[in-house]
Amino acid sequence: MKRAPVFASIFLVTMILAGTALAVPQHKGSSTLNGVVLGPDDRPVAHASVSYQSSGGSAPHVVRTDSSGHFTITKLRAADYDLRASGKGVFSEWEKNVPLRAGETKNLTLHLVYAKQIPKAYVKSNAKQ
Repeated sequence: MKRAPVFASIFLVTMILAGTALAVPQHKGSSTLNGVVLGPDDRPVAHASVSYQSSGGSAPHVVRTDSSGHFTITKLRAADYDLRASGKGVFSEWEKNVPLRAGETKNLTLHLVYAKQIPKAYVKSNAKQ
């Protein structure tokens, strides 16, 4: 019969410790990356693609900029990310290891750079503006 109180005490202490562990605040809240994609002429690029993935190379995704060249990537977990933009045959350099903490919102500017030869699609579409 002496075992029952010992087991009850152990059980009670275990439950208290488990409750304390669960009460530790967790870093909840997703993170967000906002940004703009600028062309070689430093003007926003509408409907450009923004590729992003964790810096470890997993889970690549793509979003598009809006009509004013802005993009928003929501519901990201805290990690380091690599991003690159492309539009009309022109690409940006990779932005590597962009750190993002839990609940943080970070703003970026991605610049498309000229290739050796400017793609005709880029020149034609910008000539209309």
